[in-house]
Amino acid sequence: MNNSPDSTLPAAISGVTAVTPSTRLLVAASGTGGHVFPAIAVAECLSDYQIEWLGVPDRLESQLIAGRYPVHTVAAEGFQKRGLDSLRVGFKLIASIWQARRLLQRGRFQGVFTTGGYIAAPAVLAARSLGLPVILHESNALPGKVTRFLGPWCSAVAVGFEEAATYLPRTKAIHTGTPVRSQFQVGTSHVFDLPIPNDAPLIVVIGGSQGAVGVNRLVRQCASAWFDAGCWVVHLTGENDPDAKSLQHPQYLALPFYNNMAGLLQRADLAISRSGAGTLTELAITHTPSLLIPYPHAAEDHQTYNAAVFTKVGAAKLFQQADLTPDVLNAEVLSLLSRGHTHTHPSLTLQTMAQQAGSLAVPDSAEQLAQLVRHWLAPGRSVKR
Repeated sequence: MNNSPDSTLPAAISGVTAVTPSTRLLVAASGTGGHVFPAIAVAECLSDYQIEWLGVPDRLESQLIAGRYPVHTVAAEGFQKRGLDSLRVGFKLIASIWQARRLLQRGRFQGVFTTGGYIAAPAVLAARSLGLPVILHESNALPGKVTRFLGPWCSAVAVGFEEAATYLPRTKAIHTGTPVRSQFQVGTSHVFDLPIPNDAPLIVVIGGSQGAVGVNRLVRQCASAWFDAGCWVVHLTGENDPDAKSLQHPQYLALPFYNNMAGLLQRADLAISRSGAGTLTELAITHTPSLLIPYPHAAEDHQTYNAAVFTKVGAAKLFQQADLTPDVLNAEVLSLLSRGHTHTHPSLTLQTMAQQAGSLAVPDSAEQLAQLVRHWLAPGRSVKR
């Protein structure tokens, strides 16, 4: 089977007629923002659907989804277990499939949309056992194990990176990009409210949800040289950094997180970042050059695969954390920012990186995925009894 992703959605989708308000969709998305935020973006494009959510107790969705959609939970876990733990996870999977199946039946849902991860396994298997369509979105360049195993069971598999299709030989992948939060939508105006001079080069450091204590330490070791060069640094440290308050400087803003990421990345001259798919999507939308340091403990090193997509086109430079020293990082940053730079006239290298980052953006990804859902969820579809 051809494993190159389709660049467009199926032709039939463009002629989809409006559905009735009775169309019911179960969204299965859990864990990190990389799974939950894209699912929210798609759900917002399906305002005429009755949507409910399937997640896991005490995960990010319990904070983000409550009040938006009814939330149901199952006790699913990841599959990276050994010995007796693997048996426990297996029993939990069987129980969660049964719970998801009962939910689909009782709620008379007409299909499932999932963004992968371990919550996708019970959702996909339960839906397919009932003959319901499943649309799965995979954001990473190296698809997760659940996507690789269950992709052929799905009605459609959408991929965030074209390269992902290489790892899905039994699946006809559709390249849709990865949806971003509504604040990143093209044409949305952003008021940048941090006290940074307009003409100052700005470095933004993004750790990502999986932690970045190692990156944080590297940045603080380099920061004094960047300050001397006139740079400002906005450092998103995360909430688990024991040294978050160890550096004090007028040109340094350390924040555990920042809500206006679209405005911050649009203002940034350079980002130093992990390479989760969600963060890379936002860097592409905002045309932000970056130095990427993949999270070294990510499952199957998938963040390195993500970063490689950006380095291949010249949108970013990739450094493995184990090989990166303060001297190397400092020299790389100053090299990029010091070539006759001002904020309004960045160096040619940064300009090129910004343009290439933008070339990877799919601004209407959420709309494309919503159309894909509409294509597969025909009105009046019923579940098996």
